[in-house]
Amino acid sequence: MRSRSNHLLAPDWFLNVRLKFRHLQLFVALDECRNLHRAAERLGMSQPAASKLLGDLEALLGVTLFERHSRGVTPNWYGESLIRHAHAMLTSLTQASDEINALREGNAGTVSIGTVMAPAVTLLATAVERVHREAPHLQVNIDVDVSRQLVPRLRAGAYDFAIARIPADMPASDFVFEEIGEEALCAVCRADHPLADTPINDPRALSPYPWVLQPTGSLMRQRVEHLFLHFDSPPPARIINTPDIYMALAMVDKSDAITVTTREVAELLCRQPRFAILALPEALSVQPYGLISLRERRMSPGAARLMSTLHRMVRESQASPAV
Repeated sequence: MRSRSNHLLAPDWFLNVRLKFRHLQLFVALDECRNLHRAAERLGMSQPAASKLLGDLEALLGVTLFERHSRGVTPNWYGESLIRHAHAMLTSLTQASDEINALREGNAGTVSIGTVMAPAVTLLATAVERVHREAPHLQVNIDVDVSRQLVPRLRAGAYDFAIARIPADMPASDFVFEEIGEEALCAVCRADHPLADTPINDPRALSPYPWVLQPTGSLMRQRVEHLFLHFDSPPPARIINTPDIYMALAMVDKSDAITVTTREVAELLCRQPRFAILALPEALSVQPYGLISLRERRMSPGAARLMSTLHRMVRESQASPAV
């Protein structure tokens, strides 16, 4: 990665270098294709025209954005930075058209949210219902996933905001974070499981049974692993990996498998007479999640309204005495 100049870019650098919409499209195409010829084909350009467009911009910026090699091109740090912002700008423009069209049709716009499981079940569902009383035509899109998937999508512009945790490898300074609380976890089995209704004082009683857990590295998985380590107990002999709670519950329903989910999900989906919640030797929870928005991005009116409702609900919950 080489720099042709050590001068710093001005805040309005995109005006000085005459940044075009075509540049943004080319960055995204090169990111996805990693080949100049294929990227040019996708944009309906000739390869020489695409090469000149990229080269002219690199010359104006004073830095190389992509390393050229026999198999194609690879973005360097400068290129990765521009690619990320190009994705965000193009996504934002697409969302702008959706919002304008919704307003033309008499709707209240669109808001897209990414969330981890627990607040999707309780907090977010209630907030959407409250907002729809005043703005019944607001279109709300909700994705449920783990934080390490949601926050990069937020940063790329796919969401207006997220309810999640900021991954350790992402700069916290890019975000505004308001803590909501921890996710309480519980272990679930089928109602006629051999361990159902049996107080479990030692995790060794759990080890012989198959477990259905989120993939290695997830917070829930780490918390279960820590439970066995804490009691110096052997880990489960057999583990089935899936991030899908419905797949996990299907496995639990048909076998002696045990799974772990949030307390809110268990109370909603895992009721008697089909399922039972195991009495574990210690309470399980994972680190706090919160409302996350991008510090430098202004929200749409619909997103701001929903975020304001969530802020109010969080403050109300924190002010209420614990029961």
